[in-house]
Amino acid sequence: MITKNISFEVQEYNDIEELNIEDRKLMDLAVLATKQAYAPYSEFKVGAALLLDNGEIIVGANQENAAYPSGMCAERVAIWTAGVKYPEAKITKLCISASSLKNPVDQPLAPCGACRQTLSEYEIKQNKNMEILLMGETGKVLKTNSLLNLLPLAFDKEFL
Repeated sequence: MITKNISFEVQEYNDIEELNIEDRKLMDLAVLATKQAYAPYSEFKVGAALLLDNGEIIVGANQENAAYPSGMCAERVAIWTAGVKYPEAKITKLCISASSLKNPVDQPLAPCGACRQTLSEYEIKQNKNMEILLMGETGKVLKTNSLLNLLPLAFDKEFL
């Protein structure tokens, strides 16, 4: 038996102001998208903004439903919209932000497992990394150069 360590690098910024202009613009859109979330049950609002290689930006916001778990996460709303509108485009960046009406969200928020799986399939399919930027409503921003960093040992179609 051998023991292996699986790790990845992440860049940490003190706040959104430290980001370059492109990343800040995209994160601002993710923050703005939280305002479009429909979250009357959890009162937890998530926004996502995707930058495509054709220059288009797609945003998504979580959409809840009283018949849990019928709602949808912001990340999947955005990526599926991009897949329908621009099926040939590649995703270069994804920014995610969150806010809550109950508690301050002052640390970066990572995608849930279902979103990580969905996003990983797009990254694998496009054969190109997508940068991921994560933020709460305030505070630090984390950036990694690949979604697969957030989902080590990913399951994909090669196993089927």
